[in-house]
Amino acid sequence: MMKSTPLITLACPLWMVWPSLAAAGQAAALPVRGLHVFAPPKQSLPAALEFIGRTLPKEGVNTLVVEFGYNFDFHSRPEFADRWALDANDVRKLAAACRAAGIELIPQINCLGHQSWAGNNGRLLQKHPDFDETPGKYQGNKGIYCRSYCPLHPKVHELLFALIDELAAASEAKAFDVGMDEVFILADPNCPRCRGRDPAELFAGEVTRLHAHLKSTGRRMWMWGDRFIDGKATKIGQWEASTNGTHPAVDRVPKDIVICDWHYGKAHDTARYFAGKGFQVVSCPWRNADVALAQFAMIRAIRAGADKAAAGRALGVLQTTWCGFDDFVRAYKRLEGGAAPDKTPAGEAAHCFRTLFRAVRARPEARQTGKE
Repeated sequence: MMKSTPLITLACPLWMVWPSLAAAGQAAALPVRGLHVFAPPKQSLPAALEFIGRTLPKEGVNTLVVEFGYNFDFHSRPEFADRWALDANDVRKLAAACRAAGIELIPQINCLGHQSWAGNNGRLLQKHPDFDETPGKYQGNKGIYCRSYCPLHPKVHELLFALIDELAAASEAKAFDVGMDEVFILADPNCPRCRGRDPAELFAGEVTRLHAHLKSTGRRMWMWGDRFIDGKATKIGQWEASTNGTHPAVDRVPKDIVICDWHYGKAHDTARYFAGKGFQVVSCPWRNADVALAQFAMIRAIRAGADKAAAGRALGVLQTTWCGFDDFVRAYKRLEGGAAPDKTPAGEAAHCFRTLFRAVRARPEARQTGKE
């Protein structure tokens, strides 16, 4: 996934032209050495470009998943325009900085679930409340985690695909992350379209529809993997796995999807499960450095194992942050300056990231196994 450095005009800062020697030494390491962040606010774009150009190559990052959601100044659907958010020109600058640093930029909009947070609905359901899987229910979002859109609504995909295509084009993306984690509301008995349906059928149908659209535009699909894991049989539970019947969908969807296998409290051996099912997979830690190192060890074990097909599907790691972009950068810089890790979400994520990528840089797989 490393890309050659393009010719750039002299007006471009030097840090955007020459990736660090540390990054160059990682060219033959894990295929995916990734970081997942939220999109930076518009006023922080210069700092974000510098962080991408200076810091990420030094750490060995070659993949940056940026979760925009609906925080983008869309023009394909005027009701989603937002002059306070990054616009297409801003995102092209992000793409150029990533390209110069040998990093693949993958934009993300979280589909299906996560259409609300706490007492507030997200912009999709604010603008189109009829897309709600449970319209009129759960006033103030009390008693639920997050709302879902109805995957069978006849107009939701026309809108969603327009937003995905516009963001992907601005990002110059060859891959797109559709999220789809923690979907708890599906096949609701009060939904006129979904009631009585098999949750696995509905989930697989939505995965397949998103995949087909992205494939038609020449883009690879990435997504979270938790809804494909049987939370009861594995005893992983309802958050990092599914207890609402979606897990059989794993055998009903295309295999050329990259699964982001996230676990935060314990390193479950589920990357091996996904690789064995035929998916390419990345392991995703958050704030616990010991869990991150254990996940990295599991990826290395799969890649070094006797199952050569599975070995080639274990792509690497994707560190998640789950805090504001600015908060993460500030926490990283404090650690870089010698401060002790703090117990904030940003501080723990930054410490986990630095610990994990120090281990990744110390264990370049290709130099040891000759796999790449």
